[in-house]
Amino acid sequence: MKRYYRLTLVVAILFVLVMGVSELAFAQGKVNMKGGPLPEKEWLSNPGEGALNEDHSKNKNWITLWYGPDGNYENNGGFAGSAPKDLIDEGTNGKITQLELSTVEGLKLTQTIDIAWKGANGGTRGWEIFEIDPADAHHMNRDGPADNMDMYAICVIDAPQDMKSVMSPAHDDHAQIWINGEKWYNNSAWTGAAMEVDFNIEVDLVKGANIVLYRCGESGGHAYMNLHFDDKTHNDAEIYPQKADDQASFFAEIARVLDVEAIGKLTTTWGDIKQNR
Repeated sequence: MKRYYRLTLVVAILFVLVMGVSELAFAQGKVNMKGGPLPEKEWLSNPGEGALNEDHSKNKNWITLWYGPDGNYENNGGFAGSAPKDLIDEGTNGKITQLELSTVEGLKLTQTIDIAWKGANGGTRGWEIFEIDPADAHHMNRDGPADNMDMYAICVIDAPQDMKSVMSPAHDDHAQIWINGEKWYNNSAWTGAAMEVDFNIEVDLVKGANIVLYRCGESGGHAYMNLHFDDKTHNDAEIYPQKADDQASFFAEIARVLDVEAIGKLTTTWGDIKQNR
């Protein structure tokens, strides 16, 4: 009888372990995009692989704090028309582009350069820290128009070493993601739910500061843009903002990170360009 109970206990423990690992793997998702960043000719092409339609609602890593313009680009004419446009370049009269904004030097420029979109598109925008609720399928609205808008959001990942990472976006509608001056993701197809992921993308992070720029263009209906990385990235790296509540405290929070020596060749190149303007 004792042997029976022991066997039952062992089976029960193994079942719990297997289920736990299975649930974790499901929450993390299957990597189905590798080989990035995207070449320029594919910057506006959708992924070729099939969508996974994974439910990541149990994942605890969704990023909730972001840095970006203090309001959206409004009246975009629908995401299909706005997606090819560089709205950062448009709003800063060429002083910062989308690509540059995903670099250390571009991020630093936001301390002195605001966005000046036309009045019909939202007007002048400063830079702020804002919080989103990943479970809210309408969090992009930000007290502005509910439809026909583009939203930009930035986070900084301080990686302990060069590393492979997996990012998992959920979005409605057209998502574009840049990291360190390179484009890693473009998809005009909505993911179906606020925490449903279609593509888990393997990306390269460098030791020190990694600037992630996430843009989502919306036409109508649900409006959300969510992102998380794999557990190892969230456990080993620091992701900012953390406690900052405005632009000044954000840059104070990441001051040490931005001073990291190895910020990447492309970032340094953009810095040289800016100094010569």
